[in-house]
Amino acid sequence: MSGRQEVLVAEHHRVTDLAPEDVAEGIKDGRYLLVDVREPNEVEAEAYPDAVVVPLSGFDSADLPDPQGKQIVFACRSGKRSVTASLAAQVDGLPYDKHLAGGMLGWKAAGLPTKA
Repeated sequence: MSGRQEVLVAEHHRVTDLAPEDVAEGIKDGRYLLVDVREPNEVEAEAYPDAVVVPLSGFDSADLPDPQGKQIVFACRSGKRSVTASLAAQVDGLPYDKHLAGGMLGWKAAGLPTKA
């Protein structure tokens, strides 16, 4: 039964892929708030500039910050966990349907800055 529910959730919700360059521009323009769902040890090693960290391992939509008019974009290492976070937020009734395609790997491949 739970497998069936997962399929129905997937049918009713969607996640939009955003290219790293588009996300960086949206952050700079004040349109996007980047939410990194990686674990603290991953973030310590390498972080997105200006991202808010809400680890997926303990993810609760109530822990998401108020985006203050911005659109939330989820990010992770490769793009898988960010999709999961987006779908979880949508199940909780939030309109957060965007994620950074390719995650940190795509961000770095695009030559975008990180912080240690």
